[in-house]
Amino acid sequence: MKKLLTLFTALLLFHFGYSQSEGDQSVQKIKKEENQNSKVMDLVFHLTDVNGPRLTGSQGFLNAANWAKNMLSSWGLTNAKLEPWGDFGNGWEQKRTYIAMTKPYYQPLIAVPRAWSGSTPGNGIINGEIILIKANDSAGLMEYVGKLKNKIVMTWSSDTLQPSFTPDGRRMEDSMLVKMAEAIPRENTARPTANRGVMNISARQVFQRTLAALMANEKPALVLSMNASGNDGTIFVSSGGQYTKDAKEGPAQLMLSSDDYLRLQRLVNAGIKTEVEAEVKTKFKTDDIKGYNVVAEIEGSDPLLKNEIVMLGAHLDSWHGATGATDNAAGCAVMMEAVRILKTSGLSPKRTVRIVLWSGEEQGLFGSRNYVKNHVADPVDMKLLPEHSRISAYYNLDNGGGKIRGIYAQGNSAVMPIFSKWLEPFKEMGAQTVTINNTGSTDHVSFDGVGVPGFQFIQDPLEYNTRTHHTNMDTYDHLVPDDLKQAAIVVASFVFNTAQRPEKLPRKELPKERGEGQRSF
Repeated sequence: MKKLLTLFTALLLFHFGYSQSEGDQSVQKIKKEENQNSKVMDLVFHLTDVNGPRLTGSQGFLNAANWAKNMLSSWGLTNAKLEPWGDFGNGWEQKRTYIAMTKPYYQPLIAVPRAWSGSTPGNGIINGEIILIKANDSAGLMEYVGKLKNKIVMTWSSDTLQPSFTPDGRRMEDSMLVKMAEAIPRENTARPTANRGVMNISARQVFQRTLAALMANEKPALVLSMNASGNDGTIFVSSGGQYTKDAKEGPAQLMLSSDDYLRLQRLVNAGIKTEVEAEVKTKFKTDDIKGYNVVAEIEGSDPLLKNEIVMLGAHLDSWHGATGATDNAAGCAVMMEAVRILKTSGLSPKRTVRIVLWSGEEQGLFGSRNYVKNHVADPVDMKLLPEHSRISAYYNLDNGGGKIRGIYAQGNSAVMPIFSKWLEPFKEMGAQTVTINNTGSTDHVSFDGVGVPGFQFIQDPLEYNTRTHHTNMDTYDHLVPDDLKQAAIVVASFVFNTAQRPEKLPRKELPKERGEGQRSF
């Protein structure tokens, strides 16, 4: 009878996962490696300070991608490569940016070019008065036809700056985490298929499109703009031109700090002669229009399970206003550190572990969406490719540089008790919350959209939404080393637990095909 009980207990342990003792030992090995030999800040230093901005298609992105591939290979990962996922378009980078007000007095201005915008004319500094476009609608813009060629222009903004009475950085409150943990699944409230993808065009959108067409036809020397979300010298800046291979190059465009922009506007509007001098030089990269992801693997050790895959990743591309530290060199460094830990700490994952660093996330999840389409399934017709059944899970990190507080179950209630158990060793490190909630707008949804378990970790926001996300402040110095070390430990443990589990993680119901012309995710 005793032998039967022992056998029954062993079978239970096999069914529900590897033994508690083995789990404890793996966590201790992971913690020890990271606490004693962490490389995460060195990784993020090279991705940011050394390689610089990583706009998709740019030389900066390719430099960082090749560096990451070589680093992964140096740790003993196999099949490391830059894998093309399809055509992206032209790369772009800024080569020189200078602007200052010269009348009524001299004052340097804070500015960043908008991505894929052009250069100022000639081979040196331009100067001139500012033309302020004051138009309330598209019809009002017609007053400026024939008046803007080779001019320095700005458009009227009704925004005003308000003092901030809340701190830029914060941790997630316990009450918010409790609320997330207690959330219940939402009913599917998606619109019928016939209405999906339909967009109501607002008057503001019509105005912006008419303004863009006016600028393209008039060809001003320089267009100045602002984003009212920024203050205290922070500039929220992304695209201002087109990256498609046949797109025409538009005029030079600078995003100014709100403080500088509004000062210029007040002076011009008051009739005071206001002049600026500027030089903007940008470069388009047209020799290779393909997009690339960085891919590498730790081959599984179990003869029966090594054909199955546990994936983890983050997007390597960034915007160009700074060095993309919190968005998303931090996520890439954590994921790279997680596989380094697994490789160097003596652990031997049974399933193959595959890390992918994505490109084109900022333009619409292009890297992950096309990877899924090429390897897993096309959401248009949902014809499943071989890897669909082989992937146990995909784990993503892309909400800044804050420590991990838990994980989104993405509507998959069956994984919640599994994840809760896996988080138990990290309660004292601040990670214990599992929420049924979905979260979107980053690469895990590409997998979730075709029925492969895809998850994003819950992170402390820190200054992500207030100061660093898509801004000129997104630099190395806004990272918290202990937060990235904690995240690497949690990620490495989740990946290892998934690799050791006798079964793949439970899946939700397979999505239906979306049909041509519908949004993929």
